[in-house]
Amino acid sequence: MRTDDRSPGPYAADSHDRIRVQGARVNNLRDVDVEIPKRRLTVFTGVSGSGKSSLVFGTIAAESQRLINETYSAFVQGFLPTAARPEVDVLDGLTTAIIVDQERMGVNARSTVGTATDATAMLRILFSRLAQPHIGPPNAYSFNVPSVRASGAITVERGAGRTKTEKATFHRLGGMCPRCEGMGAVTDIDLSALYDDSKSLNEGALTIPGYSMEGWYGRIFRGCGYFDPDKPIRRYTTSELHDLLHREPTRIKIDGVNLTYAGLIPQIQKSYLAKDVDTLQPHIRAFVERAVTFTTCPECAGTRLAPAARSSTIGGKNIADVCAMQISDLADWLRDLDDPSVAPLLAGLQRLLDSFEQIGLGYLALDRPAGTLSGGEAQRTRMIRHLGSALTDVTYVFDEPTVGLHPHDIQRMNTLLLQLRDKGNTVLVVEHKPEVVAIADHVVDLGPGAGAAGGEVVFTGTVAGLRASGTLTGRHLDDRAAVKPAVRTPSGVLEVRGAATHNLRDIDVDIPLGVLVVVTGVAGSGKSSLVHGSVSGRDGVVAIDQTAIRGSRRSNPATYTGLLDPIRKAFAKANGVKPALFSANSEGACPGCNGVGVVYTDLAMMAGVATVCEECEGRRFQASVLEYHLGGRDISEVLAMSVTEAAEFFGAGEARTPAARAVLDRLADVGLGYLRLGQPLTALSGGERQRLKLATRMADRGGVYVLDEPTSGLHLADVAQLLALLDRLVDAGTSVIVVEHHQAVMAHADWIIDLGPGAGHDGGRVVFEGTPADLVAARSTLTGEHLAAYVAG
Repeated sequence: MRTDDRSPGPYAADSHDRIRVQGARVNNLRDVDVEIPKRRLTVFTGVSGSGKSSLVFGTIAAESQRLINETYSAFVQGFLPTAARPEVDVLDGLTTAIIVDQERMGVNARSTVGTATDATAMLRILFSRLAQPHIGPPNAYSFNVPSVRASGAITVERGAGRTKTEKATFHRLGGMCPRCEGMGAVTDIDLSALYDDSKSLNEGALTIPGYSMEGWYGRIFRGCGYFDPDKPIRRYTTSELHDLLHREPTRIKIDGVNLTYAGLIPQIQKSYLAKDVDTLQPHIRAFVERAVTFTTCPECAGTRLAPAARSSTIGGKNIADVCAMQISDLADWLRDLDDPSVAPLLAGLQRLLDSFEQIGLGYLALDRPAGTLSGGEAQRTRMIRHLGSALTDVTYVFDEPTVGLHPHDIQRMNTLLLQLRDKGNTVLVVEHKPEVVAIADHVVDLGPGAGAAGGEVVFTGTVAGLRASGTLTGRHLDDRAAVKPAVRTPSGVLEVRGAATHNLRDIDVDIPLGVLVVVTGVAGSGKSSLVHGSVSGRDGVVAIDQTAIRGSRRSNPATYTGLLDPIRKAFAKANGVKPALFSANSEGACPGCNGVGVVYTDLAMMAGVATVCEECEGRRFQASVLEYHLGGRDISEVLAMSVTEAAEFFGAGEARTPAARAVLDRLADVGLGYLRLGQPLTALSGGERQRLKLATRMADRGGVYVLDEPTSGLHLADVAQLLALLDRLVDAGTSVIVVEHHQAVMAHADWIIDLGPGAGHDGGRVVFEGTPADLVAARSTLTGEHLAAYVAG
């Protein structure tokens, strides 16, 4: 075979080496023009709220996915989420975008690390081929598949027009434990928490959140005919009480409308208990914790599996034992299996498990519920399926991939990002960590400020150019915090004895009070287990975790923080009317758009169109409501104010409202002075949401605050503001305990508790307790080595 080694002439395709964005106006972007090189690692930097996510996720990735969806038929598009084209004039050079963000994985309680990554599916096939005694196909080892038996008559066709009826029996063996239905836990519901039996339904007997007799539930309960809604529940007959509590879903017709009636307990099991409790809204989670007792299933001992699946083993281990192993140990166990009949399966499973270790998640177990993973762990778990992918010329989009990573683990993440790039992919990363910015081929810095003061590209180029650029990011890129020369003296200690949650090894530790304490250690070392398992539940402790705040287009900083309540009352008092008039979600809503401010037109499989409401011109309120004023402003004008403007407005004069001013001051303290009060939560960045939650929880009274990675989503310049806030809290007499990896926070601490030395069963021990200066001097742990290198510059 002959080959021609002469280099070919230039191809037109070779000129498509950049992603070009012109006139991007998503959220706060101001007609942004930028060119991004393909097959390179580009890092997007800028203060929280400057427009990074709006450009990367809201514009580039969103348009790529929309264009891919448009390649499907109209029928298929009808089943896909529809999205409008981003507000941008020109966007070309796009390739297929794969988004790896920080969204928590699955709210379904049946979802585990193994099911989410297909590792458990591969193990089921392995056990169905090699385990003894052999019990059946892979479904026999699945805790999501129940065993089914059926028998009856079937009709068999015997040639043209002839049939014969035969008796048949059907049996499908599943692996689901029949007692707990594959959940691993059984529930006991306290009926007294569901209703007040001295009242009738019409008198408001039900105490379940959302179950009001004024809405749909009232219509169903009154019209179902199973019981008298005017009779106290304690006087119900056995049959009536059964229908109220346990009746299975039944189709009924009320006033000519087809509806479904179900008892309270089936409703609660479907709406609340089928989801991960930690993902529920706070008031619903509080109800579930009050009304429902979860205990380990006595039949399967929490394994979720039926007896047959538990009896079938490979090398003395059943599939539940294998899934409970730490993944690094499971990978070692798998290497000892050598059977040519399943060699391809073993090789694929081995690659998958090795990817977990490669990405720093070897400390997890496959039976870990997916909903319990942190945002950083969930993001890295989603990365696993892309590591060995043969795809090239793909655009990978990452949202702060180093969240939750110890400095020791960041180098490993950098290696993975570079591997994806070196395979010929375009890698776009939204990131604040200097260690990640340093490996970038290209940097796009947005700013100069946040919110309305941002939305512009202030620099594009190399890392060296960024350092010399004079932008906020460039000035702070080489910032190094110094270890405090003097630390505060503790006022007491909070004793923790015999802590054994998850991988903790029966540890005893005294946490100083009245000072700033940082709990650190590599990912998976047991930090969160110590703090949330042994400290958070105590009296006087306010815990602020990493759970993302959720909200619809109707939610905004004023509604989320509770600020709107004193504002509505102040308007009502000044004008002698009801407070409900000053809510766009209640009586004051514009009838044309129902208080949303825009009117949506559904175009089936085409992207819907949102147009500003002509009746209220986007102000969300009825015209009559806008005639009422407080301090010369109507309610829509107040909601259009920034936090800083509103603090001045409600701080003095006719509009003086101390309750509103207190909330606004907390928002300003966390660096959100630029936010508009009526800005939809859906338009806020991850860092802004994190600080909004922090400001809201600061209103809770407590002697000890526990913060879980408060620097998530924060720019280098924002971290200094956070440290100042923590100092003010401690100086006011509050004890602050922070779970954190950021070296600037460690250096600023009065006391450090370092867990390790490794992750999973290699961690769970306290490897250092003392001041940051002592940790730097000793350099006896991984944290000590990295902190010493950090403060040395």
